[in-house]
Order: sequence, then structure tokens, then C-alpha cells
Amino acid sequence: MLDTFVRSSAKQTGATEINYALFADETKETAAQTAEQSSAGTDASGTAGSTASSAQTGSQTAAETAGTTGAETKKRSAQTQQAYTDPLSEAYAAEESPAKSADTSASGSETAAPETETVTEPPVEFVNSDTVYQDENIRIAISEYTENDTAVYVADVQLSSAEYLKTAFANDTFGKNVTAKTSEIAAANNAILAVNGDFYGTHNSGYVIRNGILYRETDRANTDYLCIMADGSFFITTGAEYTAQELLDMGTWQCFMFGPRLIENGIINVDDNSEVARAMASNPRTAIGIVDELHYLFVVSDGRTSESDGLSLSQLAEFMQRLGAQTAYNLDGGGSSTMVFNGSLINNPTTSGRSIKERSVSDIVYIGY
Repeated sequence: MLDTFVRSSAKQTGATEINYALFADETKETAAQTAEQSSAGTDASGTAGSTASSAQTGSQTAAETAGTTGAETKKRSAQTQQAYTDPLSEAYAAEESPAKSADTSASGSETAAPETETVTEPPVEFVNSDTVYQDENIRIAISEYTENDTAVYVADVQLSSAEYLKTAFANDTFGKNVTAKTSEIAAANNAILAVNGDFYGTHNSGYVIRNGILYRETDRANTDYLCIMADGSFFITTGAEYTAQELLDMGTWQCFMFGPRLIENGIINVDDNSEVARAMASNPRTAIGIVDELHYLFVVSDGRTSESDGLSLSQLAEFMQRLGAQTAYNLDGGGSSTMVFNGSLINNPTTSGRSIKERSVSDIVYIGY
């Protein structure tokens, strides 16, 4: 669930203001015999008494076995609980609870007596290193892969709320030809993680909704729009299906206009036979995907160098599908492809086979406060 907060009014001329609020007892059971049952056992005949004694001993043994078995079963269950398998599993695995022993009654017989267990989540350890950031709201792990002879960098991101998934404009200004380097925009906004956005400024049309504010509502033909909703979910649409205002009214938090869609409902939506030449070519790429609720993937690849060929869109989609992305979307690539983590450049931005350090862009997608 998202924390409740209210979006501020847009600073830019023509921007539409959006101002609305968004964002498990076990019962104890006792098997002790009553005083009447004990008396009946004492008054019985020798044979019956012997039988009753045998039965009582059997009951006691069964109770002891049940108590021990129950405790051991609970202990094994606690020991075999598995943490979520991802780059940060060790950092926030749940603390195991000790098994409870059987209670002993006043008569000396043992019974399995399950008690209510209170599991207390351990405090989240703050971590901030070259490849990992973790606090109570944000968890990020940076990994490097080699895919199709290409260096690919993945930021695995988990959030407590979608409000920490943000965007920013160059120079804090919406407009055509207003640009700055990804690292510069990231620094200006105290971003923990940032990648380049959709470079909306190179076009005169295409929906632009950022941080819940509508900046441009003119549709761009044949464009897939990625909408990140107020609850952090993704969905992809087109201008033929919704107007920009309708998307805003539906609770769209971010809307990007580059594309195309790479994965939808876990299914790859691109292939080399259906894409244009630039999509089939091996290039530096930037993409964003969602694995499940508030669990995201930021992916940037190198390309156009002797060390890294680059990826086609289908190769990018296949890679993200293997990482578990259920929805994935292509952002601006080529020389724009940049990932910054804790103020450091992670990838190697290039164009025409040479390093350019960073290209100036219109906007970034980032994680931060």
C-alpha cells in the first residue's frame, strides 16, 4: 500500500495539477484425565487394572511422542523456511523462531501444548556499498551479466511504496531541447539509482505524465505508452485506447512514450522479424520491468564496441524474461543508455564505437526520496 500523500502543483506552464490522496491464535488443547476417570481406573479388577495401567502407560508414551514430534516438526519447519531468492535475500531473511517444548501437567503426564508464537521482524540493516543499497523502504542490488557478448547491468529494486520510483527533468524543466547528463540530473535529485528516460524532448508529441502531473497530452501515432500506476503496477497501452487525461484520471503516476513493449503478461512481444532495422540491430539498450508487486528491474547494456556488441530488442526481451519480468518496456537507448548508482557511472556509454562518457538527455527514471 502506498503512503498517503498529495502531489504538489506543476511548476511548468501548461502542466495539469493533480491533487488527490494516493497512495494473523493457536488454541491450547489439554488431554489430562479427570479425577473420576482416575478413580474408576483404581477400583477396577486386577486384570482390568493391569489393562488400564497398560493403557495409561501407552497414552503417556503417545503423549510424550506427540509432544516431541510436534516440537521437532515445528523446529524443522522453522529451519526450512526459505528466504526470497534474489540478490538481497541474505540481507533481509526472516529470523527463525525457536521450537516450543511440550508442557508438563501437574499429574506428570505430558501433552503437546502449542503456544501462540510472536514473530518479530528484525530491524532492517542499513547497507550502502558499491553494489547494494538497503534501508526500510528501498532495496537495490547491482549485478553485471554477459549476454550475447555484451556487458549488461541489472539493478534489482524492491520498494515499500511506488512513491520512491520517480522521474526528473533536466534542469527541473519540462521543454524541448532542455538536456543534462543522467548523472547530473541524478545528483540534483539525490537519486540513489538512476537510468536515462524516454528522451521526450526530441519529439513534439507523445503523452508525458511525470510524478502524477500531466505535461503533454498530444498523442504520438503508433506509440506504446508505459503507465506506472499509483500502486506501482505496470500496464502498457496506446493513444487509440486512452487519452492522456483518462490515464491521469485512472491514477497514472508515470507515463513514458518511447517503447516498444518488450514483455506483457510474461510473454515476449517483440521478435526480429517484426521489428524495424534499428530494433534488430545490436545497440546499447535501457529498459525497465516489473517482476511482481513493487519489485522492479532496471536494465542497461553496453554496445557498439569491441568489448560489447549490444543487444537487439528481442535479445533484451529474452534476457529480461529469464530474470522474471512480467512486463518490460524499452526506453531510449544508444548513446543515451546510462546507469548511475550512488553517484557512480555503472556502464560504459558509447556511440559509434567510442566512449562518450555520457550523453545529455531530457529526463531520468530514478529511485530515491
